[in-house]
Amino acid sequence: MVDLREVIETNQMVSSENLDVRTITMGISLLDCMTPDLDDLCENIYAKITENAKDLVSVGDEIALEIGIPVINKRVSVTPAAIVGAPACHSPEDFVEVASALERASQKIGVNFLGGFSALVQKGMTASDRLLIDSIPQALAKTEHICSSISLGSTKTGIDMDAVKIMGEKVVETAQATKDRDSIGCAKLVVFCNPTDDNPFMAGAFHGVTEGDKVINVGVSGPGVVRTAVSKVRGESFETLCETIKKTAFKITRVGQLVAKEASRRLDTPFGIVDLSLAPTPAVGDSIADIIHEMGMEYCGAPGTTAALAILNDQVKKGGIMASSYVGGLSGAFIPVTEDASMAEAASIGALTLEKLEAMTCVCSVGLDMIAIPGDTPASTISGIIADEMAIGMVNQKTTAVRVIPVIGKKAGDSIELGGLLGNAKIMPVNPYGCADFVNRGGRIPAPVHSFKN
Repeated sequence: MVDLREVIETNQMVSSENLDVRTITMGISLLDCMTPDLDDLCENIYAKITENAKDLVSVGDEIALEIGIPVINKRVSVTPAAIVGAPACHSPEDFVEVASALERASQKIGVNFLGGFSALVQKGMTASDRLLIDSIPQALAKTEHICSSISLGSTKTGIDMDAVKIMGEKVVETAQATKDRDSIGCAKLVVFCNPTDDNPFMAGAFHGVTEGDKVINVGVSGPGVVRTAVSKVRGESFETLCETIKKTAFKITRVGQLVAKEASRRLDTPFGIVDLSLAPTPAVGDSIADIIHEMGMEYCGAPGTTAALAILNDQVKKGGIMASSYVGGLSGAFIPVTEDASMAEAASIGALTLEKLEAMTCVCSVGLDMIAIPGDTPASTISGIIADEMAIGMVNQKTTAVRVIPVIGKKAGDSIELGGLLGNAKIMPVNPYGCADFVNRGGRIPAPVHSFKN
């Protein structure tokens, strides 16, 4: 039974604490679209997406209006395109045509992003995987709504260092291809270790091959709500702090569960998971860095920040799993620098460095996310950054990711303005010492000993 106090509390969360449902994402399998003819493949893809997701945006808007909770984004994720395009695509240009078909479908249904221009190469690359990877710079330059993700490693298989080297190069090429827009293409490109099949957040969402024909996954976000709750227990014990975060996460997840179930019913699509990820926005007060500040840090990045983030991530998960039987995706705390105004500020004054961010990724829910770096950063250095992050994920049996933006023509200290949810920040310096000899070794880093559990 919901009482008046709970209604008032939820209204307060929405009106002044930035509570929202960050995304309703419909996952759609494209396996039955596969055909050897490229034109037929593109037509099949367009038809399936536009038929299944034709009401996604309108239903999301209706639910938001009826229950009074903002539903910020409506998105689609699809089967990794490297799999779907394998019979028909024989060149990078063919995969660009697939990306164009996905773009047309996304424009038709009105979603803000479509994810799944992806390949899973954690143990090796097929010819189709390599063609898709080679097509990424052109595909992301030519489209507006398409997001690309590449899986480079896992705890079970190790890290494909050949693919890591190539992806460092593709990040640079994508930056060059979109240099007239502050290299924005790189904001739609992420690499993963241990990716999940049901992640509703971009740029990493894809519809895993173990999923059904279609599914509704919802991502809920409430950094402002958690910050307000934490501010009320300033100076109290860690036990009190943890209980406060956990209880707040429970309330936020219940909102997500309600929206997910209603979207599932109205769209006649099975409910998948609620992803409780505290995903910030550039809006004032909607910040992970602000939560860390309320926990006792002068600025995010100060000594103690990693421990504070570990507390936050763990208690968010504990609260979430008590609120829904199907919590999944990445559930935790995101630390995207450009998308978090207070985190961007901490980086601009030097309180938060790339190395400190890497340490924080050991305990957060994703990894090095939305970090602008100098445009002349060598591809081998980017590959080294990727390798470090993949190693953290592989050894710690967690999802990690890298989404860095080498902004062509700009140097450390310059500003980048991407707009909207992608935000803005100053460009962070990168360690100037090289790692090319390491990256160029080739082959695969083997899986850790604890991966052998059969």
